[in-house]
Amino acid sequence: MTVLLLRLAGPLQAWGSAARFARRSTENAPTKSGVLGLLAAAEGRPRDADLSDLAALRFGVRIDQPGSRLRDFHTAHHADSGKAMPLSERFYLADAVFVAGVEGETALLQRLYGAVRAPRFLPYLGRRSCPPARPLDMGEPLQHAQLESALHTAPWQASAWYRRRIEREAGRGQDTAGPAQLDVLIDCPPGEVPHLSLRDSPVSFDPRHRQYALRGIVTSHADVPARPPTGTPAQHDPTAALRALGSPAHASTTEHPPRTS
Repeated sequence: MTVLLLRLAGPLQAWGSAARFARRSTENAPTKSGVLGLLAAAEGRPRDADLSDLAALRFGVRIDQPGSRLRDFHTAHHADSGKAMPLSERFYLADAVFVAGVEGETALLQRLYGAVRAPRFLPYLGRRSCPPARPLDMGEPLQHAQLESALHTAPWQASAWYRRRIEREAGRGQDTAGPAQLDVLIDCPPGEVPHLSLRDSPVSFDPRHRQYALRGIVTSHADVPARPPTGTPAQHDPTAALRALGSPAHASTTEHPPRTS
């Protein structure tokens, strides 16, 4: 089988598997529906498109930097009547970093890899207000390996400040059992008993009737792999191309702006 790995890092992320009235929670790690939704958007699929090929992919995630939970309040007004809507409570993960992986047929993952490198729609980490701060592409081609092996051996993607903090704590003799091993959550293989379950396997993203199936998950721990090569981090601004299209210089030299993908 073939594996595609993604780096999910940003100031804020939100991966909800349930929403009750005005309360929008987040899980501690990316959900399958959230990551497959990102891939579907990168391909330019409409919300009512068939998702069976994506849902069949085996999904897993490694928590490289757990981040911290943040609560916010939102106010809104009805677009037509202007009437104030109920105050909503929303939760986010701040300063978190994850490595997510999908395992499946090579042809499909090659197509998804191309879409991640040149997305048709702007990617976001669970909610539109959460753009990625670093490239989703980890700079490696597809891997011909099992999902477990790929997630256990991928370089540690934690932020430099977080790694320094862990090293300082280790130097002071403080307990670093958490970061010394990274939590891994993977789709439960058929025939095995899951450790936990989430209703986050997408059946349809159609806003008229969103549907999600129950997914079994097995948990494990991975030793912290070697850190990625040192050097200047790649500059990443997911909206740079949009600003370029709207700049006066671009308008003066291009009669008809090219279509973006």
